[in-house]
Amino acid sequence: MQINLTGHHIELTDSLRNYVNEKMAKLERHFDKVSNTHVILTVEGVRHKAEATVHMSGHDIFAECTEDDMYAAIDGLVDKLDRQVKKHKEKIKNHLHNKHNHDYSLEEAE
Repeated sequence: MQINLTGHHIELTDSLRNYVNEKMAKLERHFDKVSNTHVILTVEGVRHKAEATVHMSGHDIFAECTEDDMYAAIDGLVDKLDRQVKKHKEKIKNHLHNKHNHDYSLEEAE
């Protein structure tokens, strides 16, 4: 998975980059069809915001999280993305399962 990391009003340190890469790798454990991710880290006054768009085969997901600490914002962002990726994967699995069962019912009807 390719990760594009952008910072607004924040210096992207190596530790911050490594933290984002480590956390985003968690998404691939659930769904290996993730092609690339664009992460934007922004500091607005005392608020730290992390947002990301994840491109998967046939589907994009977006999430954002705002916290007092950038690392907490990244954690919250990854949790939200993780839930969406799992939901998308489940939807695909159910769709394929239902399609497969539907094919059988058509054969039986003939």
